[in-house]
Amino acid sequence: MARNPQKNMYKPHSCEFHQTNNLNKFYTDVMDGQHRANIKPGLEVGVVKKEDQRSGKITSGTVKQILTKSAFHPHGIKVRLSSGEVGRVKEIKGARGMEH
Repeated sequence: MARNPQKNMYKPHSCEFHQTNNLNKFYTDVMDGQHRANIKPGLEVGVVKKEDQRSGKITSGTVKQILTKSAFHPHGIKVRLSSGEVGRVKEIKGARGMEH
């Protein structure tokens, strides 16, 4: 039976290199926008729209709707902002009108 090398491609690494370089913290803390559980309507976020992917320009706004159905996406969860713009979450800024 052939082994699928991409099966665990996006899981945090626990090897000695990543631990000594503190990259496990990077995988879990910096990319909060990759996990659907961290994103709720009303949250202030920074997204990258499709047309801004090459430049990496961040557009700020408030989440109106979560469009990604899966619990995790390596490039960020896709959302619709209250302005109607659609993009993938790259940074989570905080809550607007929400209890912490």
